[in-house]
Amino acid sequence: MRVLHTSDWHLGRSFHRESLLAAQGAFVDHLIETVRAERIDVVVVSGDVYDRALPSVDAVDLCNQALRRLVDERVRTVLISGNHDSARRLGFGADLIDAAGVHLRTDPERVGEPVVIDDVAFYGIPYLEPELVREPWELPARTHTAAIGHAMSLVRADLSRRGPRAVVLAHAFVTGGQASDSERDISVGGVAHVPVSAFDGVDYVALGHLHGRQRMSETVRYSGSPIAYSFSEAGQLKGSWLVELGPEGQVTAEFAEAPVPRPVHRLRGRLDDLLSSAEHTPYESHWLQVTLTDPIRPKGAMERLRSRFEHTLTLFFEPEGGIRETVARPKLAGRPELDVTLDFVREVRGEAADADEIRLIQEAVEACRTKEAMA
Repeated sequence: MRVLHTSDWHLGRSFHRESLLAAQGAFVDHLIETVRAERIDVVVVSGDVYDRALPSVDAVDLCNQALRRLVDERVRTVLISGNHDSARRLGFGADLIDAAGVHLRTDPERVGEPVVIDDVAFYGIPYLEPELVREPWELPARTHTAAIGHAMSLVRADLSRRGPRAVVLAHAFVTGGQASDSERDISVGGVAHVPVSAFDGVDYVALGHLHGRQRMSETVRYSGSPIAYSFSEAGQLKGSWLVELGPEGQVTAEFAEAPVPRPVHRLRGRLDDLLSSAEHTPYESHWLQVTLTDPIRPKGAMERLRSRFEHTLTLFFEPEGGIRETVARPKLAGRPELDVTLDFVREVRGEAADADEIRLIQEAVEACRTKEAMA
């Protein structure tokens, strides 16, 4: 069986106010071409199909096009919800859509019910908010490890009765994974990681959440996002894992590289050097994050940069040997909500929150996250 492992489409996301819908549409075209060229049997999408719980109409339309085109190619598709998705909204009509060969798995109570395709069982573990599953599952702790551990126990219990080969889709932060700035923090009390050993016992684990492709083991992998969603992803190879499951349980995987309509890059140096040096010519059409190192802030720096680098999006100023300043810097991007809130308290009050206040703020942040997960 040939499986194409993708994740973190984040349909509807923008990049520093630049629309990515055209780039995401190009990825969908590439996805269909890969399905045809590589004779794919099953496409899996390991969460964060959309970028937010209430996606835009255009994002929903692009998702609908993608799924319809996959159905037309007569491949089966298995999707789970991620921490950016609304599980209830994404999972609407799941039982009805099953008949078309598109299998939405967003309900934690169904993690032990696989989609069986030929002789392979596909188990979908959507993003599990520990606070929501702790009580119904009687978890010993409010952690991601406890939640994933219980979900995998349900998978193994079903697999022991069923006996076929198995693939697990999961949306989680596995210990040792390399994060990017574009992922939303999912920590609970400062703990977000799940050990890779939690997924022992199945043939392949298709992970989502981290945006860089990564191999946690030979059979546990992140596909990463199909396009870059932050400048921290500059240089990453984007695409999907093409996984082949052999009849005796052997697994091989190769990476199917996706197109990059507009690459991202970081430039650093003095303004005059950046504007005149030929070595920067290859980056004139890139989306750019620029850090200027001039001793004195140049006047009209952004306008002058854009005269050569039209797609400069963010500008930093770090004078050589001086105090770091920033211009149009996204101060909140990629930071945990708790840290941002505590910084705000410190800024407006002039002193840090005490232990009781930190506990109350943490409870408020987690309550907001739980409410969003239930949306």
